[in-house]
Amino acid sequence: MSDLQKGMALLITSFNKYSAKEGDIYTLSKGELKELIQNEFAELLGKANDKTAIDRIFKDLDTNSDNSVDFGEYVNLVACLTQMCHEYFAKKK
Repeated sequence: MSDLQKGMALLITSFNKYSAKEGDIYTLSKGELKELIQNEFAELLGKANDKTAIDRIFKDLDTNSDNSVDFGEYVNLVACLTQMCHEYFAKKK
């Protein structure tokens, strides 16, 4: 398996780890998203204890307004954070 395929598998595994905790196993609730952010993105986004910040991230990600974050919406978050990191490190060169 290529490195990129491993990365794709890791995205899926990480999503499933949190989405399976409550309710629909194919989506993240606000609580599941908060736990994912706190555990997986703490170094990038801080501890995410700010309820207002979590509410805003959730609302921005929930593009279809179904009160959950599906895999595509989650991938948008990861892609945006990845792009921000890429730009940050490109400027540091």
